[in-house]
Amino acid sequence: MFLSWLTGLGAGMVFLHFVQKLLFPYFWQDFRYLLKVVRYGIQLEIYKMRGDLVTVLDKFLSHAKRQPHKPFIIYEGEIYTYQDVDKRSNKVANVFLKHSTLKRGDTVALLMSNEPDFVHVWFGLAKLGCVVAFLNSNIRSKSLLHCIHSCEPKALVVSPDLLGIVEEILISLPENITVWGMKDSVPQGVISLKEKLSTASEEPIPHRYHGASSLKSNYLYIFTSGTTGLPKAAVITQLQAIKGSAGLWAFGCTADDIIYIPLPLYHSSGSLLGIGGCIELGATCVLKKKFSASQFWNDCKKYNVTTFQYIGELCRYLCKQPKREGEKDHRVRLAVGNGVRSDVWREFLDRFGDIKMCEFYGATEGNICFMNHTGKIGSVGRTNFFYKLFFAFDLIKYDFQKDEPIRNEKGWCSSVKKGEPGLLIARVNAKNPFFGYAGNKKYTEKKLLYDVFKKGDVYFNTGDLMVEDQNFLYFWDRIGDTFRWKGENVATTEVADVIGMLDFIQEINVYGVAVSDYEGKAGMASIILKPNMSLDLKKVYDQVVMFLPGYACPRFLRIQEKMETTGTFKLQKIQLVEEGFNPLKISDPLYFLDNLKKSYVPLTTELYDQIILGEIKL
Repeated sequence: MFLSWLTGLGAGMVFLHFVQKLLFPYFWQDFRYLLKVVRYGIQLEIYKMRGDLVTVLDKFLSHAKRQPHKPFIIYEGEIYTYQDVDKRSNKVANVFLKHSTLKRGDTVALLMSNEPDFVHVWFGLAKLGCVVAFLNSNIRSKSLLHCIHSCEPKALVVSPDLLGIVEEILISLPENITVWGMKDSVPQGVISLKEKLSTASEEPIPHRYHGASSLKSNYLYIFTSGTTGLPKAAVITQLQAIKGSAGLWAFGCTADDIIYIPLPLYHSSGSLLGIGGCIELGATCVLKKKFSASQFWNDCKKYNVTTFQYIGELCRYLCKQPKREGEKDHRVRLAVGNGVRSDVWREFLDRFGDIKMCEFYGATEGNICFMNHTGKIGSVGRTNFFYKLFFAFDLIKYDFQKDEPIRNEKGWCSSVKKGEPGLLIARVNAKNPFFGYAGNKKYTEKKLLYDVFKKGDVYFNTGDLMVEDQNFLYFWDRIGDTFRWKGENVATTEVADVIGMLDFIQEINVYGVAVSDYEGKAGMASIILKPNMSLDLKKVYDQVVMFLPGYACPRFLRIQEKMETTGTFKLQKIQLVEEGFNPLKISDPLYFLDNLKKSYVPLTTELYDQIILGEIKL
């Protein structure tokens, strides 16, 4: 009888296993991931109950004591151990202690390229309890000044290759800002930080300078374009930094991994997930000054890279490289990032081998994050009943014409059906707060939706349209006046303001258009000329190149006689976006940005065909 009972039990378990595989194929993967999330949350709560507020900096200092000689950063062949970075950042902190009036809580802006000194200065200032603002190293002139004014720094630290940019705006900087250059010979009005570092002490900074009083205290400002206007300084608290640093661990990275970071450190992916993630693990990172598709796999082989960070464009660039022998001969097992298209994803795996693509979704300033821990191609993340208990979110109906959520006769929003695109919103509460932006409070308010499903509820508006299908989430599009190109968010109003400064421009409408085989959307500007004024293509070219980062320069121009507006008098973009830049379908004059001729040139059908076939790179 016992034997028959055992046989029945075995058969039942096999049947349950079959049912689980058929109806819940991701059950165990979801369960293991959920356990990780819960475990990490419990760990944070234990720290809180003990009154032991452990920050990312504290974890770094712990590694520097426990494994001082382990490589932390590898940069252009040079190795910087945990101890090296600790001592160099001590020097930075001691320079500012001795030669400045900086105090705990002051903001310092950082305009630096990817290099070890970015980390040294960041950590050195953090050791003084300063809030560090990461400035985008691509921005110039008006945009750069705007960013500096918005975070109100007491000091600005600049790397050698960017001093020329700052020199152009020195006279326009607020009087109370001191500028420090990481170079021996610096322009007048700039203090040489490098010179002072040569004689600075390596003595540790007392914990009282940087010990966190609350995990909700400000740690960093990271600039994001948001959905409208010029860049905004997203507030990154100690808590957000800790959560961001857990990403690599959550995807399965360990202390033995070597992580390749080709993304800019001024972005949250490079700094919080990359550098912070290495600290969480006690791992080693290979820092690249600038991504190079031709050098990528050579670097991975040279430094025995096991994990790399990506954005969708990076993977596409790698797939566009000429094929070589031994492309699967490497040690890379994981790739962590976001924005890779399904077709590129498949091509990447087919060409470069069995690499687990760990796609995730999360806005820098957002209070919601999704992780695709299953490797499902095309999905930005996974959700389920238990995930929604911890992170309340919804996909709601959106009116594309009015550019706002749809509300019923009672004023409430409604969720979309499964498989339909909807605006992703995340509940704001004590467990998932939204800390907003530095400076003008209206920017923070504009990202919040009130009374969504009931009176008094508050949701963070991500500005992203998503589709949910079988508990997988898929990115659909962005709303508002922003589009994504070259891995960067482009604010259309910023581009329009720059071009609108030209005296022959009456009105301008900027939007993004799809280009086959490219991630995101290329910039296009529709222009109306002032009466009796002619178009100067060379001036338009000079204007955008001078005042905009490369990724924000419109690739195409369209000259119109009038522009359509919405019922609320906003410039109509939907039809323009759909029409794109095909000269066979558009009767208006079209022009293309030609960097070789340093001007915009007429977009002929021949040029159009070359762009579509990939013979001309954008």
